[in-house]
Amino acid sequence: MGRSRRTIPEELLLLALDPATGTTAQPQSLDLGLAGAQLVELALAGRIAPDGDRIAVVMPRPTGDPTLDSALELLRRRGSPVRAVHWIGGPRLGLRQIYLSHLERCGMVHAVAGQMCGVLPTTRYQATDTAISRDIRARLDSAIRTGVPPDPRTAALAALAHAVGLGKHLYPGNEGRSSRSRLRDLIRHDPMGGLVAHAVMDVQNGVAAQPRRNPTATNGNRQPAAVAAMQQPRHGTMARVALH
Repeated sequence: MGRSRRTIPEELLLLALDPATGTTAQPQSLDLGLAGAQLVELALAGRIAPDGDRIAVVMPRPTGDPTLDSALELLRRRGSPVRAVHWIGGPRLGLRQIYLSHLERCGMVHAVAGQMCGVLPTTRYQATDTAISRDIRARLDSAIRTGVPPDPRTAALAALAHAVGLGKHLYPGNEGRSSRSRLRDLIRHDPMGGLVAHAVMDVQNGVAAQPRRNPTATNGNRQPAAVAAMQQPRHGTMARVALH
């Protein structure tokens, strides 16, 4: 996978970075969102595919992106399709810091050392090229403003941004209410993005024990669980904390 295109995990993290403080919004849920974003990126690369509410590896060949290939190899080792909610809620937290370090190596952010209360060491991150973040935000704004169905990458990014609770960060206050609603509605435009976004929200809400049931079928095939659930969005609640 070439570096001419930013990956969805990279874009999600850049969206979450606060340019004023150098911290990330929704840090705990962001780890879950990054795990989901990896799945979407691998699906777009043709390495995995949804199987109902499960994820199956269909091509184990590496993408060339170390962070994505690590996830792909873990999925391959499972040997059988894994439920998206179990994968996203699995013991792989810390993706936020992994991707911050990754963005720093790629030159997209730089680390700024500091102290909290004059004692505790902290690290904050600033984007090296604010035009990149503006471009990402402009794609979301355009999809929200025009109502034109976005491309799969933008739709998946919007679904994940909603799932991790970035709506109030991107479109704050009462004046942003309609934009937050439209951001949520974009979840329906990409089935894979919808599947992982709902899995992220399920993990936050503790709804991971039982697979969703869908009594309807289309053309004799089982409909993906995320498609059936898209009309009933849920909201995870996570507090914003500073990055230490």
